Amino acid sequence: MKQTNILITGATGHIGTTLAKQLSAQGIPFRAMVRTTDNNVNALAALPGAEIVTGDFNDANSLALALKGIERAFLLTNSSEAAEKLQSNFVTAAVKSGLPHIVKLSQLHADAQSPVRFLRYHAAVEEKIRVSGMAYTFLRPNLFMQGLLGFRETIASQNKFFATAGDAPISVVDTRDIAAIAAAALTGNGHEGNTYDITGPQSLTHAALAETLSNALGRTIRYINVTAAELLPALLHAGFPAWQAEGLIEDYAHYARGEAAAVSSAVMDITGRPARDFAAFAGEYAPAFT
Repeated sequence: MKQTNILITGATGHIGTTLAKQLSAQGIPFRAMVRTTDNNVNALAALPGAEIVTGDFNDANSLALALKGIERAFLLTNSSEAAEKLQSNFVTAAVKSGLPHIVKLSQLHADAQSPVRFLRYHAAVEEKIRVSGMAYTFLRPNLFMQGLLGFRETIASQNKFFATAGDAPISVVDTRDIAAIAAAALTGNGHEGNTYDITGPQSLTHAALAETLSNALGRTIRYINVTAAELLPALLHAGFPAWQAEGLIEDYAHYARGEAAAVSSAVMDITGRPARDFAAFAGEYAPAFT
């Protein structure tokens, strides 16, 4: 077995787990930082090449232990009001450990001046990494195709889903393609100092997403455009904390302005294969919406 020199944070989340599976399938060992032991961690630990370490973004000592002997680290935290602080803590620990290369999952159009809080915090962490002196690779994906799974309840029960995207096209991307680029940056050469805008192969409106999903499911699914004032209480009722619900409203206003329509070739350029399209996603994930 090769020596473990890759660390994955956020390893029990969707992208972290996907990345871990891809590295394992390639025979590449990795260390996964987790907070507690649960079924997700047990499944992660069962992957060939996996090493599990307990760590806390608020505990510098645990971060130092997680980073010991690591040459490349993937930085990802859950979306929360504390995300900027937690990721900054990790960067500080990484600098102290002498980490040579960090790969950060960011977001398309991260900008310190953005009206979208998620884009501001990603930009702040990117800047902290830039001035640290570490080699870095920033991954900036667009809206996840898998984000549609958040609407599965109303799609399954009402054949509709609601958002505030208007008729703006968005180059939605499959999270497996994001993980594949992360794997390439963590294992290959020539990615230092690069920022990759990661999108799907086409730009689609939410109405077009609904039409494609309809074809996959064999029944009519409708997209209902609503106002922010209508969506916010629904998000709060669904259990989103206020900070995240308000941030999602800002995110969707960004999409509605047509600011996420551009298509990049990053998936093909870096992985050597075409980005997954939404029709393929809809066909594969159809059982989740029934």
